[in-house]
Amino acid sequence: MTTVQTAIVLAAGQGTRFWPYNVVRQKAAFPIANVPAVRRLVDDLITLGITRIAVVVGAGEPSVRAALRGAGGEIVFVRQPNPDGTAPAVLLAAHNLDGDFLVVSGDVVTARENLAALVDRFSQERPLAAALIQPLGKERPQDWIVAFPEGEELRGIEGHGRGGTHRLCGIYAFRPEAISYLRDNPGLVTRVPVGGMPPIEAEIAQSLQMMVDEGQRVLAVGAPGYHVDLDKPWHILEANHRVIEDMSARLEADVIAPSARVHDGAEIKGRLVLGENTVIGDRVVVEGNLWLEDGASVTNGAILKGPVVVGRETKLRDYCQIGGHSSLGAKGVYGHGAEFSGVALDTVYCYHYCEIWGVAGLAVDFGAATVCGNLRFDDGETIWRIRGRPEIPAHASNAAYFGDFCRTGVNAIIMPGRRIGTYSCVGPGVVLYEDLPDRTLITVKQELVSRPWGPEQYGW
Repeated sequence: MTTVQTAIVLAAGQGTRFWPYNVVRQKAAFPIANVPAVRRLVDDLITLGITRIAVVVGAGEPSVRAALRGAGGEIVFVRQPNPDGTAPAVLLAAHNLDGDFLVVSGDVVTARENLAALVDRFSQERPLAAALIQPLGKERPQDWIVAFPEGEELRGIEGHGRGGTHRLCGIYAFRPEAISYLRDNPGLVTRVPVGGMPPIEAEIAQSLQMMVDEGQRVLAVGAPGYHVDLDKPWHILEANHRVIEDMSARLEADVIAPSARVHDGAEIKGRLVLGENTVIGDRVVVEGNLWLEDGASVTNGAILKGPVVVGRETKLRDYCQIGGHSSLGAKGVYGHGAEFSGVALDTVYCYHYCEIWGVAGLAVDFGAATVCGNLRFDDGETIWRIRGRPEIPAHASNAAYFGDFCRTGVNAIIMPGRRIGTYSCVGPGVVLYEDLPDRTLITVKQELVSRPWGPEQYGW
């Protein structure tokens, strides 16, 4: 039986590396397959029997509260006035705890099996602490706080080092006695490579290192399922792909509401989950599993290439094509030869021969024939700059990223890996080679040449 009844969810960071999607929300509130990441976490915690949940909020607090509206359990919100690190955030919520507790970063998209594995191992062995870890895979150790496991125990950590094979996942379990290590955190990660430059920020990872240094037992539990940190924009596409794959693996049969309608002329290869008043019309092609939320419709020859999640009242029509592992938010319109692949939030309009691969925030309006260049002439990956630091994303480096409430004019071309800021516009005919800041309109300055013309030019 689990000894953990309480969880602390951390959702207070400013998320500047997540730009442009951190401007109007806390990144923990960003939807993955149409469910905010923090809501997925809280629902999974409640399913595992952890019903007392303290959510630490700061920047973007309203978006977190909205994401958790209607969630079960006993949820309380605690405000972190200063962004001084994860250890102080836990202390704010743990001042009256009297039992074992879980700490979860609110901006992770993680399989429920990962949470269960950590809780089960911790409850069985009851070390002072336990940390979920994951192999780095294609990610560079310089981009993460690295974990050094030995067998099933943690032997140390290093902040953004040059070596290592595993990283911390931002999910921990603690006995009450561990609180003193969080309280006495030195205020920065001291375990860094020579020449490393840690920020003045009290990280839980440093408290784990203090435990190890003093001979305390800290478990290192390998994640058995998928795990993605929503740290940078390209992680949205990775997380969305993993979640839809997991949804497909768990889907054993069609689930069709009584009011749903499926035309005999539709070609369907996959399972269907259809909400109330949904429609699949004539000449539609569905080449994978499909989730249609209430009121959504797919009509007049629309083509869906693989598993797709479609939000309520969204319309797919007129021979549009939606790529596999895409999720589309509520009340969007995709039609008239448009191609979209990736993640779109609510009220996105994409039609008239658009070709989009990437992420579209809230209420993005694509002008006719807006296209994204997603293949470089050198067949390479785009080098990004995150807060001035060059990085090559392990996933979707050449996708385009449209911030919330932005729009494009007709025939706009977005080059590989470019980001468009919130409240910004790309004018007609612009070829966008650089990221566009928030609240910016960019247009083409056209030079026209006028000269006489007429029949005499043809020898008359």
